[in-house]
Amino acid sequence: MRGSIKKEITSIFIGIIIFILVLVYIVNAGLLSQYHIIHKRFDFTRFYNLIDAAIVEGEIVLGDVQDRLKNQAERMNVSVIVMNPEGDIIFYTEREYRGVLFVQMMGYLLEKTQDDFLAARENPTYELHIIQDEISNRDFLEMHGFLGDGSYFLMQSPLESIRESAALANRFLMYVGIVGIVLGAILAWFFSRRISEPLLELTKLSKKMTDLDFDSKYSGSVKNEIGVLGENFNQMSNQLEQTISELKRANYKLIQDIEQKEKMADLQHEFLGNVSHELKTPIALIQGYAEGLQEGVNDDAKSRAFYCSVIMDEANKMNQMVKNLMSLNQLEFGMEAPVFQRFNLTDLLREIIANCEILIQREDITIDFVADAANYVWADKFNTEQVFMNYLTNAINYVSNENRIEVRVISQESTVRVTVFNSGEPIPEEALGRLWDKFYKVDKARTREYGGNGIGLSIVRAIMESFHQEYGVQNFENGVQFWFELDRLTEVGSKEQEINDSSD
Repeated sequence: MRGSIKKEITSIFIGIIIFILVLVYIVNAGLLSQYHIIHKRFDFTRFYNLIDAAIVEGEIVLGDVQDRLKNQAERMNVSVIVMNPEGDIIFYTEREYRGVLFVQMMGYLLEKTQDDFLAARENPTYELHIIQDEISNRDFLEMHGFLGDGSYFLMQSPLESIRESAALANRFLMYVGIVGIVLGAILAWFFSRRISEPLLELTKLSKKMTDLDFDSKYSGSVKNEIGVLGENFNQMSNQLEQTISELKRANYKLIQDIEQKEKMADLQHEFLGNVSHELKTPIALIQGYAEGLQEGVNDDAKSRAFYCSVIMDEANKMNQMVKNLMSLNQLEFGMEAPVFQRFNLTDLLREIIANCEILIQREDITIDFVADAANYVWADKFNTEQVFMNYLTNAINYVSNENRIEVRVISQESTVRVTVFNSGEPIPEEALGRLWDKFYKVDKARTREYGGNGIGLSIVRAIMESFHQEYGVQNFENGVQFWFELDRLTEVGSKEQEINDSSD
């Protein structure tokens, strides 16, 4: 097997060189003369236009014009003679051929009629064809006809030199081709070694891999497709070597998945337990006070009114918790996609604060609102109100010390950040990460005091994740600050598409 690739590459390379040389030879022998004639016809037409322009403008008699035309004719290998309507020779290129050209031109003129001469003054014409000289038996490309002022002309160019040039080019091509084939064979043999040796190494490597020997690696340094193939062999060897460990990891992952399912079941059980626990107290209170009313424990109207107010208050708390749980469930499972619209966030927040003014005054709280006149955002307006209302309610319920709340609207490059700060005790660091969990309460006694159930911040988390925006909490020495961000983009189409895609 060794060396077979080299022989094949060398043979293909030599075959390509021979094919190209033969093709060039055939094209050169068959089409070079025709191409040269076509090119010569173009030269004749161009030279005709030069002479005609000189005749019409009356410059043909000028010495520098005649010199320029003769130089052009010499470069084109063209013989020219021009005779004006009065029979005078006004231009020729070669003195020794003047008589021959004159005789040929007169032969063409004798064939012309008086009507031809009259028509030529209105529409100069010429004829272009190949002729054979009967004396020298040589072929010429010839043009003769009338110019713009009625002058008659004759141009000739021999074609024999074209054929001789083509034959000489073919002989030169043959000699060059032989040398090229020899040099090409040597170079092909040399370079094929650089291809065959890495391939032979890969062949040995593949044989070892079939025997599950993954220690051998491809060591070539070429930076081409073979080098890439060698690197792929090494990667495949490493991948096969890691198969057993991958299987072990997959087995371990399967065990983790089972444990995760068990954990989810525990969480579900815990969730139901939390709900049951949260409902147990208000149900017990409602039941106790209802029984007290039924048994007439207190007959005075004031006591009955107190009992009724407790029952109504606990029922409202239960109702609010159920509504919050339903809202949270819809958000977490994507049952209600956000409806994005552009609105003035500053106006919305100012309106919410104004609605809470009675509660703020009752708790003797100082609230500062710092914002620009207008901060337009793209978001779900109703859900944004829920987020801010949860932050503001928490701040009112937990404010202490200075009894101060500060709301700021900060305009950033592509977003608007809303911060709600309340003075008081910072949240314990170990509790910060759990604030967003359902039913989690930092201070259970105080939460119960104002009727909280630990769901508000879970709703905030669900809403902000449906917006795909950032939110969070930060401790300070004199209080706590909650924040969230909304998009300032002026184009909502792409944002809605992103949300809809994620919902699907």
